[in-house]
Amino acid sequence: MWFTNKKLELPSPDEALPGRDTPIVIPGAHHVLGTPMSPPDPEGSEQVLFGLGCFWGAEKVFWQIPGVITTAVGYAAGLTPHPTYEEVCSGMTGHNEVVRVVFGPDVVRFETLLQHFWESHDPTQGMRQGNDAGTQYRSGIYVSSPAQKEKAVASREAYAEELKRAGHGEITTEILDVPTFYFAETYHQQYLAKNPGGYCGLGGTGVSCPVGIGAETASAGSRT
Repeated sequence: MWFTNKKLELPSPDEALPGRDTPIVIPGAHHVLGTPMSPPDPEGSEQVLFGLGCFWGAEKVFWQIPGVITTAVGYAAGLTPHPTYEEVCSGMTGHNEVVRVVFGPDVVRFETLLQHFWESHDPTQGMRQGNDAGTQYRSGIYVSSPAQKEKAVASREAYAEELKRAGHGEITTEILDVPTFYFAETYHQQYLAKNPGGYCGLGGTGVSCPVGIGAETASAGSRT
């Protein structure tokens, strides 16, 4: 993206930018789905945050999945309150560029979202995705329940085996409980729907993710 930086180390709390007390923006309706992007989320729905590089392309991956109710891009897993895009790209907020996915678990399995996540980027690159280098491009899954965490960890283990067999390195994806999510500026929301020819730096490894294998193995192990 235009403001790509080369800072590859997370800042300490003393180094992080101070940010501000008020939100930068409160988004309205989703440009593609027509659904509200802000909470409260529909009853029975779940949320998860994914970081897989530039959030323009990442968001498009998920809004196209049947069963996804809404998506939004923003910043998470950092230190600076209510950061701006330029601040995040400076490398001095610690935030990751993420997409917030709200989905109906009765329509789409969480494992399906995980499959799209793993196969849409290279989770072995550390603080970068392709030519996009910086802490905001790291791979991350930010879960909202213990069940999501169990499935995410199991899928990481299963996919790591597939990547190893294909000659790739170790997965660097962080899996954390959902941190505070800060909405990105309005012009970033559903960017590739508004700008069909816009930049999208996502690129997977070409290795398929075995959906459900890791989760089933983990569940079986927990019963023994």
